[in-house]
Amino acid sequence: MYMKLKMKPAVQMPHVKVRKKKAYITSQNFDFLSQISGDGGKAGMKGGINEGLRLCELQYGSYCIWHEENREDMKDSMVKKLKDQLFVARAYYPSVAKIPAQNTLTRDLRQNIQELERVLSESTTDADLPPEIQKKSERMEATIAKSKSVTTDCHNVDKKLRQIFDLTEDEANFHMKQSAFLYQLAVQTMPKSQHCLSMRLTVEYFRDDSFDQELPVKYSDPTLQHYVIFSTNVIASTVVINSTVMHARDSMNQVFHVLTNGQNYYAMKHWFLGNTFKDAVVEVLNIDPFIPDYYDKTTPSHLNLPTEFRVSFHGINNASAMHGRTQYISIFSHSHYLLPEIFKNLEKAVVLDDDIVVQQDLSTLWSLNMGQKVMGAIQICSVRLGQVRSYLGESSFHKNSCTWMSGLNVIDLARWRKLGISETYWKLVKEVSKKEGSAALASLLTFQDLIYALDNDWVLSGLGHDYGLSTQSIKKAAVLHYNGNMKPWLELGIPKYKVYWRKFLNPENQFLNECNVNP
Repeated sequence: MYMKLKMKPAVQMPHVKVRKKKAYITSQNFDFLSQISGDGGKAGMKGGINEGLRLCELQYGSYCIWHEENREDMKDSMVKKLKDQLFVARAYYPSVAKIPAQNTLTRDLRQNIQELERVLSESTTDADLPPEIQKKSERMEATIAKSKSVTTDCHNVDKKLRQIFDLTEDEANFHMKQSAFLYQLAVQTMPKSQHCLSMRLTVEYFRDDSFDQELPVKYSDPTLQHYVIFSTNVIASTVVINSTVMHARDSMNQVFHVLTNGQNYYAMKHWFLGNTFKDAVVEVLNIDPFIPDYYDKTTPSHLNLPTEFRVSFHGINNASAMHGRTQYISIFSHSHYLLPEIFKNLEKAVVLDDDIVVQQDLSTLWSLNMGQKVMGAIQICSVRLGQVRSYLGESSFHKNSCTWMSGLNVIDLARWRKLGISETYWKLVKEVSKKEGSAALASLLTFQDLIYALDNDWVLSGLGHDYGLSTQSIKKAAVLHYNGNMKPWLELGIPKYKVYWRKFLNPENQFLNECNVNP
């Protein structure tokens, strides 16, 4: 059955020669596609990308999984051999069948074709093949050899081969579309086990009110270390808090504020009231009541979380060669700009994304002198504002300014209020609201010249998309950031990176076991 896909394709790259850098944005997780010509596209580029992958990248963006570097080693050499035999046998069959003197060969060829079709319909790897497959392959090989020895019309064989090739190409395109659709579905939907966990926790919250206890003094004490996490994912936020606490010199000074939406509030509340994290305290807040009237409450709830977009740079030097590199960048969402109002008594806070793992003590961040800057963040100088200037409108900005990442951010809330950062942001949102990714673009402009660059050793990004990170760099980083589509709590997460995340979950937890949560 052919599956009809409703996916918005990425903007096609223009075929004209350009001298300037241009950027294109799509609705798919806010993909920026930047085309660079001449020498400007050489720095940082890796290897060549074939035509099929290029089209897949441009059409499906971050949901294109046809990458040679990500390919798993499949033991399917015999399956491939059988497919090749079937391809050739189908090409010869019509011509052989037209020769009256070759009825026996025609029958043998038809039977072998039907037999291999049946076997291949049930087999993907060599392990799926029946024990007698070697004999079937030898019989097919002998039948093909006889067919080649028969005098046939070469034009007919050539025509049939071309027809089969076209059908195979169509089949490959279908599977490319289907894989992109299923990949997107896996990324954007909640796993069944985690949905079960959320429902169970919500039910238990209303069933048992004995946990309803608060520590309001610590929640608003400005002398303590306050960490803010925006999340709708129970286990993801748990890993962030647990890893931070486990590496802290003094967890008694730590206060975590988990901001979630109304749908997940009660599940989060019950979970964190029923679990302890050394001497740290955890407050769960429903962000919905804090949303101002001028904010569109019909906006999908995922905008409460950090907005992640993907920037692809493509350098084209000739018609047949194409090189590219990709960056995944997460930026504050609308909800982050409510922080000064939600925490009116606080002057400083550290904001953590829910897709990170902390590996070192973070207490030194609280003694950081940021001067006149509002926020400390990791800067990404491989992506500069000038490269996406066509999407920044008429606003004034420095084209060589580096972009910045959420994940680990130190915020001076007092200076934020003084400079009216939230007001500036909402003004910019209105100016770029007609463009896709308006929240991300407005954030980039809002904090221009107000970012204090954290040392790159603080955060190692890419564990949600980059297979090439070294073990040494992972162990050295204070924070691991799983930015990208392959989050560690999803089945499609990169296996070798999951171990750093999974060790901060308690596998013996009753709710996790009952819902079979085993990421």
